[in-house]
Amino acid sequence: MIPATFSEWKHCIEVECRLDLTKDYVASRLAILRQAESEETRRFRKLYGDAHWHKVVSWFEQAQQTAGSRR
Repeated sequence: MIPATFSEWKHCIEVECRLDLTKDYVASRLAILRQAESEETRRFRKLYGDAHWHKVVSWFEQAQQTAGSRR
């Protein structure tokens, strides 16, 4: 399932993948995903398309605002 909303995406990350959306994790993912020409980002864009890539970046940005002091 490819998430269509922030809530679905967050559930997928935290429950299905069992990852914590900590401040450090979110920052590291954003650092990569914001580099449009990085190898990892190019693979992501090829697999899921630019529209989804933009959604995921915005969801990580939203998660960054709520990550607070979690490490």
